[in-house]
Amino acid sequence: MSEPHTRRAVVTGIGVVAPNGTSTETFWKATREGISVLDRVTREGCEHLPLRVAGEIRDFDPPSAVEERYLVQTDRFTHFAMAAADLAIDEAGLNRSDTDASPFSVGVVTAAGSGGGEFGQRELQQLWDKGSRYVGPYQSIAWFYAASTGQISIRRGFKGPCGVVAADEAGGLDALAHAARAVRRGTDVLVAGATEAPLAPYSVVCQLGYEELSREDVPECAYRPFTSAACGFVPAEGGAMLVVEAETSARERGAPARATLAGHAATFTGASRWQQSREGLAQAIRGALEEAACAPEEIDVVFADALGVPEADRAEALAIADALGAHGRRVPVTAPKTAIGRGYCAAPVLDVAAAVLAMEHGLIPPTPNVHDVCHDLDLVTTRARATELRTALVLSRGLMGSNSALVLRRGATDASQ
Repeated sequence: MSEPHTRRAVVTGIGVVAPNGTSTETFWKATREGISVLDRVTREGCEHLPLRVAGEIRDFDPPSAVEERYLVQTDRFTHFAMAAADLAIDEAGLNRSDTDASPFSVGVVTAAGSGGGEFGQRELQQLWDKGSRYVGPYQSIAWFYAASTGQISIRRGFKGPCGVVAADEAGGLDALAHAARAVRRGTDVLVAGATEAPLAPYSVVCQLGYEELSREDVPECAYRPFTSAACGFVPAEGGAMLVVEAETSARERGAPARATLAGHAATFTGASRWQQSREGLAQAIRGALEEAACAPEEIDVVFADALGVPEADRAEALAIADALGAHGRRVPVTAPKTAIGRGYCAAPVLDVAAAVLAMEHGLIPPTPNVHDVCHDLDLVTTRARATELRTALVLSRGLMGSNSALVLRRGATDASQ
């Protein structure tokens, strides 16, 4: 085993369940082509609510992805997590015999914000309509934001370090950083990421208090960050799980290191204090660059937080310039999440998945539905931009005030187009 301070954390597998694709391949194809799937909300019970547009997953069949014994005790957000974890583990080439032989060398870390709203609503309706005898025992765990970590580790028999990160939307990046640090401390493999399912009626009602939530009813106009028409964000369900592994472990297995989690930092500036988020996000970027030993001019692309609120968008554009200097006004910036919605904790993990794929293919995906950029950014719009990508910066902020930045470096082995 390598000394802890020399162990590099690399990505060896990516699993995606998103509104624009329920596999990594379909997600990347739609992302690079800039296909927007935002549409009117169709979930039962949401028809009368003021949220009109969202990123729904309409081609996911839980029984085909999750065994019945786990299905009945888990919520939709955990179904997404288990399915994405399976895809990532398969893509990383982790054999069941390998993990069974050394279960304490594999851990799980996730982040979640909305929790199991659909399961919780169903059980509470049973309680109100029929009484306590009709509430199932899994009500006590299925809604809990830690459910995905627990169920993935139980289902797979992973007994290494497991955890849940609570840092609102930015927690998605923080979970990956937590995994990278666990690898540096000696754990061989972490399955890490975030998934969300915030479109049940109960969950939607809880979100209506967010002033930043878009009420626009035309899908093409509902989520347009960095423009004069920005009117907030639209929520999305789904997410991504990654296999984060010690580079030495990956090499021993013959698994390609697709990207390195090179540097991370996080700050806190307060709920909806978007002007202050400029300083906090810039400080997070500087901290991530420092940990990665990365100069500002080495950043080849920025995956933006892109909240879609004018004050927040301006703060982010200024934070990029503050942290990257003159390079911040030249570096390509993208926000592919405008095609699928902003999936809370899952949003930055999907951005990380897209960033790894972008570096592999030498292609910056576009920012759909955005054309009239009104900030000093080189925002990639309309179509993908071909260029060599060695280092990517992924940004995330939360409605409650968390700011996070992650630096990724391209792996040694590139995938073919």
